[in-house]
Amino acid sequence: MHPCGCGGGGARDAPHSGPVNVPFWAWALLVGGTVLVIGVDLLFLSKGEKEMSLRSALAWTGFWIACGIAFAGVMGATFGSQASAEYLSGFLLEYSLSMDNVFVFSLLLGFFATPPAARLRALTIGILIALGLRLVAILIGGALITRAEWILYIFGAFLVYTAWRLVRHADDPADPEHSRLLGFLKTHLPLTGSYEGSRFRVRVGNRWMFTTLALALVMLAATDLVFALDSIPAAFGVTRQPFIVFAVNAFALMGLRSLYFVLERLVDRFRYLPYGVAVILAFVGVKMLLRSVWHPPVYVSLAVIVSLLALSIGLSWWKTRPGAAGGDAGGV
Repeated sequence: MHPCGCGGGGARDAPHSGPVNVPFWAWALLVGGTVLVIGVDLLFLSKGEKEMSLRSALAWTGFWIACGIAFAGVMGATFGSQASAEYLSGFLLEYSLSMDNVFVFSLLLGFFATPPAARLRALTIGILIALGLRLVAILIGGALITRAEWILYIFGAFLVYTAWRLVRHADDPADPEHSRLLGFLKTHLPLTGSYEGSRFRVRVGNRWMFTTLALALVMLAATDLVFALDSIPAAFGVTRQPFIVFAVNAFALMGLRSLYFVLERLVDRFRYLPYGVAVILAFVGVKMLLRSVWHPPVYVSLAVIVSLLALSIGLSWWKTRPGAAGGDAGGV
């Protein structure tokens, strides 16, 4: 058995093999390397007050996708082909969920009329908060599965419900104005009601007050926490290993800022992505519910995820191409 408990190059998922301890050095390298790389990336991209251009955002997004896919080779060389396939399946799943989640981030920052420079700062801090929260949630989820594997059935049912909810509200985005959390924050926090550059709080007289940027940051963090309730159970649907689950989340989050600036401009070109994500979640959920009788090879899961993601994106771009009926007049 490989150190990550992935069973080497087995042909099937391992529904009954619980996660084992990963060497400390592996966790240290992954967590430390992730924080370092994200820190360097965020500091580099934060230079200046200008909003990231579409060309720059596309280049950085492509770079981070390439890094995420390349890490599958590291997993294969270190832990075997089974671990590599599980990681790649999880990465594509988490990245597709991130694409859908970015649309909500765009809605929130648009609702708060966040200036470009302040938007960069909010996304920067939000990503770091999300990384920490997800690490805690992943470790808790891994511990729960180790002690009670039946919780995977709850995860599976929750993913099927999430898929149904996603399809039901695909064309009906949530309105932040009706958020209970936003109402609570407006009632209980001393707010300036304006932006003060990239600052989260300012001193007014003898009192500290929170800026609108702080309000936007809290809403982004809360939204990502809700998203994690979907994405982390989904990741455990393709692998039982917390190490792999954290790796796919880390690489999916690394390029989230550049992905935001791509999708913000091309949101109308991804019309059918939510439906593709919903079907992927339903597939993973059903697989978890039938885990006692159905054990498809991990490569089947990978092929299904890739196919559904490619189909939903391809169909979206075809239907919204310039000149198509009901499509956009513009393009990239």
